[in-house]
Amino acid sequence: MSKGYNLDTSQFHSLRTASKKLFKTISNRLNVNTAYVTKRGEYEMTVLSSYNDKEEIIPEGYSVEYGGTYCRIIISNEDSHMTTTDLTSDVLTRDLDVTPQLNVKGFLGVTLRDTNGEVFGTLCVMDREEKEFSDDDIMFLKSMSDVLSHLIELDETKYNMGLLNVPIIPITEGVSVLTVQGFIDDYRAKKILEDVLDYGAQYEIDYFIVDVSGLSIIDNDFPQVLIDLVQSLELMGIETIITGITPGLAKNEVNNTQLHRLNTKTVFNLEAAMKYIGFSLIENGK
Repeated sequence: MSKGYNLDTSQFHSLRTASKKLFKTISNRLNVNTAYVTKRGEYEMTVLSSYNDKEEIIPEGYSVEYGGTYCRIIISNEDSHMTTTDLTSDVLTRDLDVTPQLNVKGFLGVTLRDTNGEVFGTLCVMDREEKEFSDDDIMFLKSMSDVLSHLIELDETKYNMGLLNVPIIPITEGVSVLTVQGFIDDYRAKKILEDVLDYGAQYEIDYFIVDVSGLSIIDNDFPQVLIDLVQSLELMGIETIITGITPGLAKNEVNNTQLHRLNTKTVFNLEAAMKYIGFSLIENGK
């Protein structure tokens, strides 16, 4: 059913996680099969996260041109919501191309905004059967959208910080530390790889110590960029030492063959990494 639009939604980890946890509550409260969040792009609406109880009606990644969506009607409504007992007979929705594609009837949607009041997308529910939604139902769904709006701000803040900041700390001549914190999406991964490799070449680095103690893992997937980074640095003649592997990360990645095959040293902390290289960290006054 996807129309093939390419709206990047990879940064919204917190929003997706929180919405998935809320969807079952929403589905039970409103007695509907499907609940979903959309993100508005330049030309299209894309389903960022979805929940389908008994059958899949809306898959994640489903995209429709903005002008032909229920979301356009919701966002343009001065009350920031739209509801109908039957999409197939409602004058506003029956002639939209998406209506016969989805073949659903009961529908309720509200505008989803960020904390600055800017339109992000929509929060919607739908069902195969006709549904009559009350004012209390509308207020309930709007309250859920208010909760999600704070997650939008959190994700966008993390995203912007990640794009702007690749924290490389010089320790001594030929030795620098890369501290990896938070989530790594596709954009941040590209920036990390480019910045670290350029830095290594520019400053003739011999050792890169990569601290992963602040790394956040999404869906149990170790970031591929860190594996690519170690291998790329090795090709440049730069040795990588990984520090800060937490017990939880170690347990999760114990069977990760790519990590085990890396030509890198792993140590507990920065002091151990410096000792491995041949330096000692000496406290002042000693």
